[in-house]
Amino acid sequence: MTKSIDFYFDFISPYSYLAHKKIEIIRKYKKINFNYNPILVGGLHNLQGITAPAFIKSKLKHMKSDCALIAKKNNLDFIWNHRFPLNTLTIMRGNLFVNKKVKKLYINVMFDAYWRDNLDITNNKILKILLKKCFIDFDIFLEATKKQKIKNKLKSITQKAHKKEIFGTPTFVVNDKIFWGQDRLEFALDEYDK
Repeated sequence: MTKSIDFYFDFISPYSYLAHKKIEIIRKYKKINFNYNPILVGGLHNLQGITAPAFIKSKLKHMKSDCALIAKKNNLDFIWNHRFPLNTLTIMRGNLFVNKKVKKLYINVMFDAYWRDNLDITNNKILKILLKKCFIDFDIFLEATKKQKIKNKLKSITQKAHKKEIFGTPTFVVNDKIFWGQDRLEFALDEYDK
């Protein structure tokens, strides 16, 4: 069995974006298998009975400044998306549909579009352009994301995350240990090296 780090994320999460960017840097000098697990953080919050930070004015204000600090400290391109929060349901379902050969590209393109380029990734005109960059047919993509099999798969991954007591994104799981938050990536890496 290949050792790996499970990475639970949602494109809506700015902290998931920051963690993803750190993972990209790590992959340049260390061979670690990161399993990207798409979940609906909103659905996860509902299952856990948590009010999302986006709906608590003081937390949202803190998140904006906190993300800017983290991005600056790590020299990462980051812009707080003016349309936050967007409904990422279709984009997250799409992650389960796209071919493995383009999945990494898809994840990069969607994260960058939302958190680096300040785009509305739910706008069909913009989404069509983004999918073209990933060599994905827009119409086939939209049709696939409406299929019950894809819907059920995303729900299932989110429910399994809840059962593991994961309550937010990003979350890393290594050796059945949970590390929540982009700032816990170092601890996940330490656990991976044990």
